[in-house]
Amino acid sequence: MLDPAGPSAHAIAQVWWWMLGVSVLVTVGVVVAWMLAMNGRHARAGDVGENHNLRWIVGGGIVLPSVAIAALMVFGTPAGMHQLPLPASWTGAGGPAVAPLRIDVTARQWSWALHYPGSDVRLVNELRLPVGKPVDIHVSSDDVIHSFWVPRLGGKIDAIPGRTNVVRLQADQPGTFRGQCAEFCGLNHAHMAMKVIAMPQDEYDIWEMTREIAPGQSASDD
Repeated sequence: MLDPAGPSAHAIAQVWWWMLGVSVLVTVGVVVAWMLAMNGRHARAGDVGENHNLRWIVGGGIVLPSVAIAALMVFGTPAGMHQLPLPASWTGAGGPAVAPLRIDVTARQWSWALHYPGSDVRLVNELRLPVGKPVDIHVSSDDVIHSFWVPRLGGKIDAIPGRTNVVRLQADQPGTFRGQCAEFCGLNHAHMAMKVIAMPQDEYDIWEMTREIAPGQSASDD
């Protein structure tokens, strides 16, 4: 997840690095304040008045958390929008608008069933997508709550029985990535993984055409 291969994952990684940097600064500040307090124990008790205590309460208990939460919202909200099936203009993406590809994903203990609407392509535990094109993943579940997650391509989305949630992925480079259920879902939860293959558009078109001509087996069985 710290080696993003798409715009959604890149936005999440940016927020994570900012949070790490700020948390380090806060930790250093707390340690410095603690050391100053320890070195100032020789001060008389009367030197610390109610106004001094009030400043610490207001500054440390109200102002600092408020600023931190506001900053997190400023950086986190755009990152969250990258995960949503919104027009490119809403997410700040440049270039011409590209119609997203839709893939339906159904979770069950303990595998992923994938269907490409408008075609006969059906896969098990394997997701193929073209490079440079937004892909809207429509996620649902047949049994318990699962969580769809491809760390290098985007954020998590829950797979809930009786409901369909949508998350947007996009790969900026060809490669093979790991998808994983991120919600404990039973005995074999740790093994509920998926192979995600990002292919150049021309290779993806040939693969999809071949799958439609000879359906019946998942790519994982080839």
